[in-house]
Amino acid sequence: MTLWQILILAAIACLALKVAGYIIPPALISRPTPARVANLLTVALLAGLIAVQTLGQGQQLVLDARVPAILVAAGLYALKVPFIVVVLCAALVAAGIRLVT
Repeated sequence: MTLWQILILAAIACLALKVAGYIIPPALISRPTPARVANLLTVALLAGLIAVQTLGQGQQLVLDARVPAILVAAGLYALKVPFIVVVLCAALVAAGIRLVT
């Protein structure tokens, strides 16, 4: 397949998913169990993405300056610190560790 064929196929798949969202009856989504599953699935996917981006590099598990930075960010987030401060502190921690090593 060429790159254009892959892009067209991906666009068709995205359109099909969007149409499927309109076809699903609202009564099905508004029930407590599907709504709770949808909320938890969103959190689980985001956590998985963070873990893969933090700990993975290709097919390897990498423990470097990103891990302490994420731990600092999680701690500050638990303390309800503003988001921009969390990001800046995590960046400073990662930069400091990379400077030392």
